[in-house]
Amino acid sequence: MIVVGERINGTGARVREAVVGRKSGFVVQQARLQAEAGANYIDVNAGTEPDREPEDMAWLVQTVQQAVDAPVCIDSSNPAALEAGLQVHRGRALLNSASAESARRDPVLALARKYDARVIALTLDDAGLPSTADQRLELALRMAEAARAAGIADDDLFIDPLVRPIGVETEQGAAFLDAVGAIRKALPSAHVICGLSNISYRMPGRRLLNRVFLAMAMARGLDAAILDPLDEGLMAVACAGETLLGRDEMCMHYIKAHRAGKLDG
Repeated sequence: MIVVGERINGTGARVREAVVGRKSGFVVQQARLQAEAGANYIDVNAGTEPDREPEDMAWLVQTVQQAVDAPVCIDSSNPAALEAGLQVHRGRALLNSASAESARRDPVLALARKYDARVIALTLDDAGLPSTADQRLELALRMAEAARAAGIADDDLFIDPLVRPIGVETEQGAAFLDAVGAIRKALPSAHVICGLSNISYRMPGRRLLNRVFLAMAMARGLDAAILDPLDEGLMAVACAGETLLGRDEMCMHYIKAHRAGKLDG
């Protein structure tokens, strides 16, 4: 399971305050905690106004990479901010995100190709959010075709079928799971990712819903997730799921995690 740590997001007041005030200590702390908890990528979203976002994104990427060895998931809908982050990033970044929207697809794919970055592709176009599994699959196939045309290999493509809250639309959990299975079958070399906590938005007992949903999605073919790696129970589910799905040779990762006390949550 590829874990993208979600905690450095400027839509939250504390992160935004740290970005605007250049308070590196808080950002460094969040980056280190997530890396130590097992995050493979650290997602950074400045969440600031478009005219200052590129500068803020560059600062965030540099601050995180001075603190941890993990690569960064550069998160913005602003291509200028994405490129600002890419220009200072060490190693291969993950871009979050491209979509099938006419103004967003080609510029982001071009940046991924130019900077040899991996890229998250949303199943979203100018018609809006998809609601069915078939719609998500059709958009995933379109994005894969566009990525290949841009010179991006399937293994560097992370398809996001877009989790929608069950508290608003009860059937969306099942629709998402069906989409994951269909995309995994159609694009076996691509990755399938999601923003996990969207499923439980405004619901009670969110951690329980997130953990069960992660296990169900992994069984359908999800192999990456944007989540909070400091949720020890959630990380334990990811570890156990990898083992049960045969992705953990000789169960060694699970055994090591157990010995380290990482499964107690």
